[in-house]
Amino acid sequence: MGLFDRLGRVVRANLNDLVSKAEDPEKILEQTIEDMGRDLIELKQAFGQTLGSQKRTEGQYKEALKQSNTWEQRAKLALSKGEETLARDALVRKKSYTDTATTLKEQLDQQNGQIETMRRNLTALESKIAEAKTKKDMLISRAKAAKANEALQSTMSGLNTSGSMAAFERMENKVLDMEARSQAVGEIGGSSLENQFAELEAGSGVEDELAMLKAQMTGSAEPKASLPEGKTEDKSTPKDSAVDAELEDLRRQLDNL
Repeated sequence: MGLFDRLGRVVRANLNDLVSKAEDPEKILEQTIEDMGRDLIELKQAFGQTLGSQKRTEGQYKEALKQSNTWEQRAKLALSKGEETLARDALVRKKSYTDTATTLKEQLDQQNGQIETMRRNLTALESKIAEAKTKKDMLISRAKAAKANEALQSTMSGLNTSGSMAAFERMENKVLDMEARSQAVGEIGGSSLENQFAELEAGSGVEDELAMLKAQMTGSAEPKASLPEGKTEDKSTPKDSAVDAELEDLRRQLDNL
C-alpha cells in the first residue's frame, strides 16, 4: 500500500469522525424535514407542469381527430359532387390529421402514465413527511433526554464521592469534638463553682461552731478572785496542765488528718 493511499485513508477517517461528532440530531432532523419539504414542492411543480402538458396534448389530440373527421366529410362531399381530385386532396389532409392524432394519442398515454406515477409519489412523499415530522419530535425529545443524561453521568463520574464523604465525616467528627469540649468546659466550670461554694459553706459552719463554743465558754467561765498585793498567781495548776495536754493531743490528731 502506497503512502498516499494510507494518508488518504487517514484523512477520510478523520473527516468522517469530525462529521459524525458535528452531527447534531436535532439540527439534522430539522434539515431533513426541510429537504423533504423542498422535494415535495419540486415534485408538485413537476406534476403541475406534466399535468398542464397533458391537458395541451389532450386538446391537440381532440382537435386532430376533429379535423380528421372534418376532412373525411369533405372528401365524401367532393366525391358526391364528382370532384374526385378534390376528394383525394381532402383525404390526404385527413390522413395528415389522423397521423397527428395517432402520435398525440401515444404522447397522451405516456403523459397519463407519468401523471399517475407522480400522483402516487406525491401521496407517498406527503405520507412520509407527515410520519417524519411525528418521528422528528419524538427523536428530538429522546436526543435531548440522552444528552441530558450523558451530561449528568459525566458530572457524577467527575465527582470524588469517597473524598467528599471522607471530608463530610471529618467535619461531623470535628463538630462532635467541639460539642464534647464545650460540655466538658461547662462541667468543669460548674464543678469549680460548686466546690468554691461548698468550701465557703463548710468554712462558715466551722466558724459558726467556733463562735458558738467561744460564747459558751465565755458565758460559763467564773471570774477570777483578785489576789492580795505583793502575791502572784500560780500559773501552773493541775487543771491547766490537763487542758494543755488535751489541746496538744487535738493538734496532733489534726496534723495527722
